[in-house]
Amino acid sequence: MFEVKWLWKNLEGNRARYILALCLSVIGSSLTIANPYLSQRIVDTFIAGDDAVQNLTGRRGLLIALCLGMIGFSLLRTGLGYVTMMQYERASQNMLYNVRIFLYNKIQGQDREYFDHNRTGDQMTRMTGDLEMVRHSLAWIVKTIIESLAVFLAAVSYFFYIDAALTWWLLLLAPPIFVTSYMFARRVRPMYIGLRERLSQLNSSTQENIAANRVVKAFAREEYEIEKFRERNANYQQANKAAAMVWLDYFPYLETFAQAFNVVLMIAGGILVMNDRITFGEFAAFSALIWAISNPMRNIGMIINDIQRFFASLTKVVEIYYAQPKIAGERKADAGKRYGGSIRFDHVTFKYDSATVLSDVSFTVHPGETVAIMGPTGAGKTTIVNLIPRFYDVAEGRVLIDGVDVRELDLGELRGNVGIATQDVLLFSDTIDGNVAFGDPELPEDDTVRYAKLAAADDFIRKMPEGYDTIIGERGVGLSGGQKQRLALARAMAVRRPILILDDTTSAVDLETEAHIQSSLNNLGALCTKIIIAQRTSTTAAADRIIILDGGRVIEEGTHAELLERRGYYYEVFMLQNEGIERQVAAHG
Repeated sequence: MFEVKWLWKNLEGNRARYILALCLSVIGSSLTIANPYLSQRIVDTFIAGDDAVQNLTGRRGLLIALCLGMIGFSLLRTGLGYVTMMQYERASQNMLYNVRIFLYNKIQGQDREYFDHNRTGDQMTRMTGDLEMVRHSLAWIVKTIIESLAVFLAAVSYFFYIDAALTWWLLLLAPPIFVTSYMFARRVRPMYIGLRERLSQLNSSTQENIAANRVVKAFAREEYEIEKFRERNANYQQANKAAAMVWLDYFPYLETFAQAFNVVLMIAGGILVMNDRITFGEFAAFSALIWAISNPMRNIGMIINDIQRFFASLTKVVEIYYAQPKIAGERKADAGKRYGGSIRFDHVTFKYDSATVLSDVSFTVHPGETVAIMGPTGAGKTTIVNLIPRFYDVAEGRVLIDGVDVRELDLGELRGNVGIATQDVLLFSDTIDGNVAFGDPELPEDDTVRYAKLAAADDFIRKMPEGYDTIIGERGVGLSGGQKQRLALARAMAVRRPILILDDTTSAVDLETEAHIQSSLNNLGALCTKIIIAQRTSTTAAADRIIILDGGRVIEEGTHAELLERRGYYYEVFMLQNEGIERQVAAHG
């Protein structure tokens, strides 16, 4: 079975401990027949036997030994139970730790397409609740199955030793219990798969709402989001209730069959005692051990319940465990190699699912050159810069860095030569210094300050409560859009890569700050090829070359002056922006 093989594989390093726990479970469970056997001896010898009174006076030593034996076996089983549980817990917790690390590394290694198609809340559910269910199954469900089976077999063996006929009468109840349990399992498994999906939707909704709390408050949509959460929560509750009601449908039958063991024992066992087929002590042993048959039967439903949850959770865990990124390096390159910085798009076509985003795009960027990319929303600007570090692969054509197709470069080396400030600025819950130096943790403090100054961020940083040691909130909570953009820019420049990509990173800053940033970009020191996506002509004017995209195609290319002379898209944008500035000046004049 695949699930067993998977668990065994991930128990590596803890297999001996787990096997020891299984063996101790069998031994401890098998010892349950010891006390009933000793009690049988006590009853037949000292209570109900023909020589009971004589034995009480003449064989007291045996009575004391039997009583001490019962106490000793009880203490032994308690000690074995403790040791067994500790071994199960250690093995399962160690497995959980190792698998969680493996899954986290697996997620880190996935490409952008994986995250485009998998919800964050769903991934969190897999890393927490689903993994915990797998651990619970390993530590508790397997333990319960092994111990129930061992107790059942030990009791049945002892019963056959006492009287086979009575044992067969009791076992007549086993087939209907197994049939009922099988019917329950078939009915409940699909329900737990659906239940798991509703939990994922609930977690995804919660995660999205918390991440977007500013937007929710800005649009006064708290009531709407509360109602949406209440609906998802109600769906999850209904799915839970439905699964529970299925169990309640079958529970009366299983419980009736389990209780019927006592009825059969009283009737059949009583007749056998009256016919002197078995002794009163043997009947007492049957009575003392009847739970060893009825309880495993009674627990079948709950065990199946947990097993179905385990299968539903393990399926989701395995999806991550065996997921393979579509984008992977094809050869190992020289570590620490610094690229020259030339970029060439050679008849590139890119499709996202079935939609064509770029179509036959070709252009070349020379080392040290600054190229600006402009175009209307949805033109494919961000897609262009995502193809350079190979976040996605082209459908047709090639993207070449220093004349080499990016698909032939080692991913770590390729991305280690590209610095990026993304359009969607994400800052970590860390100090400002930690965010700026994120790409280079060994960055000296003086360099952190220098790049913050280059990004026009030093002034507002020093005004913060603890300067560069100020802890900023998740995703930069407490900072303005312009402040976050400047920190993201400082972070991108601080890694000193030969290729620097800036995706609309000055849209939220004023013109004076923008001019300072442009001056800084022109004086970075080391040779650096810069790709800048921008909507302001004030940003693109100083570029060596400007590329205009529309509908996924290059429609214009040239310098600021050349594009103004052509009176095309760039000219229209320039006139609109400058007419707006002139009107503002006139209005305030």
